[in-house]
Amino acid sequence: MRKYIFIALVALLAQSCGIYSFSGTSIQPDVKSISVERIENKAMRVNPALSNQLTEALKEKYRKLTKLSIEPDGGDLIVEGEITSYETTALAITANEVASMNRLTISVKIRYTNKKYPKEDFERSFAEFEDYPSTSSLDAVEAQLVDAILEKMTEAIFNATVANW
Repeated sequence: MRKYIFIALVALLAQSCGIYSFSGTSIQPDVKSISVERIENKAMRVNPALSNQLTEALKEKYRKLTKLSIEPDGGDLIVEGEITSYETTALAITANEVASMNRLTISVKIRYTNKKYPKEDFERSFAEFEDYPSTSSLDAVEAQLVDAILEKMTEAIFNATVANW
């Protein structure tokens, strides 16, 4: 019984210090809101839905995993940026000099501003990819590839901004 009481006390103390949370974030207690600006698509090849998908995926990630309120602008934290690259490349070349695998890569440049703690501000590029067989056309697999890439990308951006990993 003492063991359970001790564990509960440690958990309560860790939660009450305000910096650590069990969701994996390290947001200071006086930071209350975040603004996720529309991520503009400046890539040479454009997927028309990508800008909105990435912006909304980021908002949803912060909504689900933090207690921050999502503000249209003027938040304590600001995430903004642009999609810089959306490209496919041939990967595994067979003996007949034909690609057996292709890779879709999406790159973004993110600017993170913390109005209350400016030392945490950064500008950083993130790139994620998914491979697909060359027997499939990009059109046929693009939606599921983009979903998988955005899942990894939003996780990486979330971790860099509020998880401090």
